[in-house]
Amino acid sequence: PLKTFGVPPYSSVLKPTGRVVGIIKRNWRPYCGMLSQSMIKEATRHLFTPADRRIPRIRIETRQAANLAGQRIMVAIDGWPKNSRYPNGHFVKNLGTAGDKDTETEVLLLEHDVPHLPFSPAVLSFLPKMPWSITEEDLKVRADLRHLGVCSVDPPGCTDIDDALHCRELENGNLEVGVHIADVSHFIRPGNALDQEAASRGTTVYLCGKRIDMVPELLSSNLCSLRSNVERLAFSCIWEMNHNAEIIKTHFTKSVINSKASLTYAEAQMRIDDTTMNDDITKSLRGLNRLAKILKGRRTEKGALTLSSPEVRFHMDSETHDPIDLQTKELKETNSMVEEFMLLANISVAQKIYDEFSECALLRKHPSPPPSNYDILIKAAKSRDLNIHIDSAKALADSLNNATVENFPYFNTLLRILATLCMMQAVYFCSGMDSDFHHYGLASPIYTHFTSPIRRASVAFHTQLFFKNKGIINEEGFILFVRKNAIIILIPKFGMEGAVFFDNKDKPSPHLIFDSEGPTLKVEEHTFRMFDKVKVTISLDASNIQHQRIRMALIEPVIPGVSVPVPDTKNQLIKADIT
Repeated sequence: PLKTFGVPPYSSVLKPTGRVVGIIKRNWRPYCGMLSQSMIKEATRHLFTPADRRIPRIRIETRQAANLAGQRIMVAIDGWPKNSRYPNGHFVKNLGTAGDKDTETEVLLLEHDVPHLPFSPAVLSFLPKMPWSITEEDLKVRADLRHLGVCSVDPPGCTDIDDALHCRELENGNLEVGVHIADVSHFIRPGNALDQEAASRGTTVYLCGKRIDMVPELLSSNLCSLRSNVERLAFSCIWEMNHNAEIIKTHFTKSVINSKASLTYAEAQMRIDDTTMNDDITKSLRGLNRLAKILKGRRTEKGALTLSSPEVRFHMDSETHDPIDLQTKELKETNSMVEEFMLLANISVAQKIYDEFSECALLRKHPSPPPSNYDILIKAAKSRDLNIHIDSAKALADSLNNATVENFPYFNTLLRILATLCMMQAVYFCSGMDSDFHHYGLASPIYTHFTSPIRRASVAFHTQLFFKNKGIINEEGFILFVRKNAIIILIPKFGMEGAVFFDNKDKPSPHLIFDSEGPTLKVEEHTFRMFDKVKVTISLDASNIQHQRIRMALIEPVIPGVSVPVPDTKNQLIKADIT
């Protein structure tokens, strides 16, 4: 056993430590940030402050310092002398005015290493020549499904429609259900410039009001978009099911489809709910929706988790394209309907590629979290006299389903948000390099991405833009976490989190007592617990133009010397209108 020689046990004091003994390869790249101009007149040596706080400041030489004030710029590192506090670098280019929407979007893409330059002539040279049409040769090697009542269901304004669905009754009384994915591979030959560029980009990236395509627009928004009333090439996963959503037969085929309707989630929901509509597409949607509910119920029975992560939708000004409203997304039955069949297609394809390529199938798994990850969730539930069982995904799912508090309908959502934060990250892997394929969150023994994965970014920046034009807003929220010197608050209306700090360097700090067991934080005479309701002001702190952030201040509960008075937002808005 470890001798501690009078100090507390190892686990409470000592931590594993190490030191860097060598650098194998420097991972330098150009960095975005702003110039901190030297105070010395006529100086040419200045410090550059990167946007990424993990990167040290960089010393550069430039005679353009006056012109670069207030600008976002790019700088590359040249070297780091042993006797220097800072690495040396050089100016690469000016990205534009700090705070400008286009400039900040560019910084976001560069800092997250998202390839976004226009497609090169070499890449574009491999696109099909227009006008393009399906040939007789295509029809010879594909299933002709143009007669089926296929339709797509997507968010409003979607132009890259990459999946579509159908459901119809067969003569034997069973149902045929199909998921059809745009066959992009038909247009891309292995190893050419188009293939290499798509591989480099990896996925399509969605920003607020902007999309960075993985392949050129001719494919993404036209030839590989399963728009209505045009013939398109697809790869189809088709099941024969009984009316209890039990799969009798599965087959996969390259196909030709002709979608009969491109619907939004709201339009599809309206068709399902409107009893006067009984056309083929509406009947198909009702069949899909009914089966999806059965499939979801079955997944839930197996232990699939229904977690919560607030997603927001921005309403943009039609002229400036600035956010003018921000609200959490409202999910309809049709959202769940599409999700269920995408999941089923991914599971079916995962099993098929593993059967065919047992050593090299690209799969995706979700590891089960270590029990310690759930400590905060268990404590949070216990604070409301509820128990969370974590022996299995099924036990956790059942606990979450039963976790309700009288006169507090939002409590269950808060608990599910907390549960989401306890999860591990899902990962891609090769079947020959692992034996554990299980997807914990979906309660599926095997899974992959047959339907296209996407990346999102830019929500935080657009949230800042929204509050920049709103002044101070008062909103109710709930405490999601309690820290030693702060409370982390979720604002349901905006689907956003923020912190209220109680140790302020500009004024004396209140008396704080933190209890990690609760966890609770006593501020003066008031004790804060997880999930308590509070009222806060929300505003944009733009004092540091490079690192603007949302600030919250406590209004209620009222704690003398801590809480702020309720701002007069009515007069503030009138003043804003006048100016």
